[in-house]
Amino acid sequence: MARYFHRIYMNQSSGDKKESNFQDTSRLPAEQFAPLATTFRRRLLVGIGSASLVALGADFGGVTSFLLGLSPETSRNLKLDVIYPIGGYSRYIDTNQGFEFMYPANWVGDQRLLYRAAEKKELERSLDPPPINNTPRRNVNEPIVAFGPPGTSGELNVSVIVSPVPLDFKIEAFGGAKEVGESVIRSITGSGKRPDVKASLIESSLREDSEKNVKYYEIEFKVESPSFRRHNVAVCCARSGRLYTLNAQAPESVWAEVKLDFHRIAHSFTLTS
Repeated sequence: MARYFHRIYMNQSSGDKKESNFQDTSRLPAEQFAPLATTFRRRLLVGIGSASLVALGADFGGVTSFLLGLSPETSRNLKLDVIYPIGGYSRYIDTNQGFEFMYPANWVGDQRLLYRAAEKKELERSLDPPPINNTPRRNVNEPIVAFGPPGTSGELNVSVIVSPVPLDFKIEAFGGAKEVGESVIRSITGSGKRPDVKASLIESSLREDSEKNVKYYEIEFKVESPSFRRHNVAVCCARSGRLYTLNAQAPESVWAEVKLDFHRIAHSFTLTS
């Protein structure tokens, strides 16, 4: 796994509030909206009528996201956060590669990946064969998807890479969660081949899904060099000849601001059926 993660890591590293005129200050917000929450939760569970579909068809001024937020777990179980942000998070689902995860709703997709995907589709549609000396090659360790705050340089982002591995490849062969985390750290530093890069393991844990028979290794670590200091949270898992790696990275200077988001992202990463 060391060489796979080394290539993966090196690739990945590359409004005002308006006050309402109808505020009821005599009751807490939870008390005011309790009847609405109960009704909305029941509508989600038993099915949404045609009139409700009109309301849910567009997120008018954030109203739909607010309503779904009244029953966040039910709404997320129905995967409605793929369309509407719920509790400040959206969901990405990749049906081709078979994974999903949540990310902050105000983050946007990496435009470079979108452009490359569009170019690939255009080449696939083209009737002309590609030039012999310019055959496009896809880097197998290129991120499938990446999200980050708009207008930033990419130092703060979350991305997912899917790499081919032998069918019998198992991460647990490296040991427990701590041993897997240490193997990742060794892969980053290159066993001393890159003395200018220092990496340190902070925490490593195992999350198991017995129903899908998948083990998720969640790893938090720091990487430093003379030119940068980063804080990372990664998730690794393997299935059917594929190694999945989610990596969320941030400059150490903003880690305190994104810590909760990163752990939420990591814990939401799962393989789909």
